[in-house]
Amino acid sequence: MPDYVVRVRPNDKDAKMKYQECNKIVKQKAFERAIASDEIKKSVVDSLDIENMTIEDDYVGPKLEDGNVTVKFMEEMMEWFKDQKKLHRKCAYQTEKITICGDTHGQFYDLLNIFKLNGLPSESNPYLFNGDFVDRGSFSVEVILTLFGFKLLYPNDFHLLRGNHETDNMNQMYGFEGEVKAKYTAQMFQLFSEVFQWLPLAQCINNKVLIMHGGLFSEDGITLDDLRKIERNRQPPDSGPMCDLLWSDPQPQSGRSISKRGVSCQFGPDVTERFLEQNKLDYIVRSHEVKAEGYEVTHSGKCVTVFSAPNYCDQMGNKGAYIHLRGADLKPEFHQFTAVPHPNVKPMAYANTLMQLGMM
Repeated sequence: MPDYVVRVRPNDKDAKMKYQECNKIVKQKAFERAIASDEIKKSVVDSLDIENMTIEDDYVGPKLEDGNVTVKFMEEMMEWFKDQKKLHRKCAYQTEKITICGDTHGQFYDLLNIFKLNGLPSESNPYLFNGDFVDRGSFSVEVILTLFGFKLLYPNDFHLLRGNHETDNMNQMYGFEGEVKAKYTAQMFQLFSEVFQWLPLAQCINNKVLIMHGGLFSEDGITLDDLRKIERNRQPPDSGPMCDLLWSDPQPQSGRSISKRGVSCQFGPDVTERFLEQNKLDYIVRSHEVKAEGYEVTHSGKCVTVFSAPNYCDQMGNKGAYIHLRGADLKPEFHQFTAVPHPNVKPMAYANTLMQLGMM
């Protein structure tokens, strides 16, 4: 080692020069390690451009189907590996997507159309439905039984969040209670009511995106831990974080204002920014509002609304939409669709009589 040579031969200029050079390199490396620990380390995923990777014409191995892993793909991949062949790098890098759907509001035939367009739920095609499955549309029983069936079939890959219409008072007014009683029994409605109370209020994906039906809160300082502590097995209160998650709406101006709905609040882009910064999130996805294009991006891209009931109540003329989240950055990809025909049963057919009059 240079320092040993210097000690043994203190008058050797060559040894002393090599020692000084070596010492300089060691200090430089130590300095680089020190400053590296203070920097945010980027994931290797950030440097990948998977979308623009091309699969060459001469590659005849297994390929993902629309970016999804399927049973067929897995079988072909295992056979491919048995022959000691290499999977194409695009397939090796590519990650699954999750599909986020907004309000479906008892529009069963439009729900079937979503599955036709985007594929049935499966372990390789996960979904999240963001509340308001029932009420208004007159096929709410069919919608909720279909959604519950997929939840039972794929408990880890099919997710349901509670909306403001998964509550007793809304179901009494807007048709679901009347529909269940007409098609089944009052006891069946009570069972649905109990199940709705256990639905999650929000879901966080990859510590980047928070999804809830309504929106953010009437006060600052709410954390993800606060949300985890909410006692959800109940009818929602008239105020507080649980109410806000189900009822609040974004507004273009800063600050907060009284909600046009008479419940919870409207929150501005500054509120969104502070919440995301405190909880180290990238953006929120919410539903709760009909949008002409089926979706809307506000608050400088930090607040995304998705609504999946096209031609809402057979009269709004809006498109529906769902969102794909995929990759390291979970950048939302929007997919629009239009309404499909349904049997001649009008929306609100089972609603409270006063609400039916309001629909005329």
